[in-house]
Amino acid sequence: MRLGEAFYRRSVHDVARDLIGCTVRHGETAGRIVETESYHMEEPACHAYVGLTERTKTLFGAPGHAYVYFSYGVHSLLNAVCEPEGIGAAVLIRALEPVDGLDTMRRRRGVKRDADLCSGPGKLTQALEVGLSLNGSSLLDGPIAVLEREAEPRIAVGERIGITKAAELPWRFCDADSPHVSRPWPAQMRQAA
Repeated sequence: MRLGEAFYRRSVHDVARDLIGCTVRHGETAGRIVETESYHMEEPACHAYVGLTERTKTLFGAPGHAYVYFSYGVHSLLNAVCEPEGIGAAVLIRALEPVDGLDTMRRRRGVKRDADLCSGPGKLTQALEVGLSLNGSSLLDGPIAVLEREAEPRIAVGERIGITKAAELPWRFCDADSPHVSRPWPAQMRQAA
């Protein structure tokens, strides 16, 4: 069952944690979310920090929509807009464990190993064929579906990665038992491994 609007209309940090274990589906491909990061307009790593612009208007919109943007001119990145309308906040989907359409993902990514299919935010959008045209689309009833999790994962928390501003904030959430989490792993996972 798809997650409802009330799920996304909460603290972006709660949503980021609670998305771990949920499934993202686009067309014939799907993966279980194993890593997320939360971003809020009050900190400089969030695109909404600059205020309402043409680029950030989706972030300030209704919760439960996809915010898809181009990163470094190379990859599209998928985010779920959270919190009440008017507050710029979103969860970056950082990594998936592939569960459906693996042959299609391998073809799109040009790799053979399952571990290489969705272990990063740019990899997973390529594998699921999520592009800029899906920015602003509804996660509630649009082409990208986010489905409820079937089991409670063990969560590891760490600092966000791949950014230079506010990188020290502990707003990265991972399935502590998944090998599909992008590297470097949070310290909690390294200790458990």
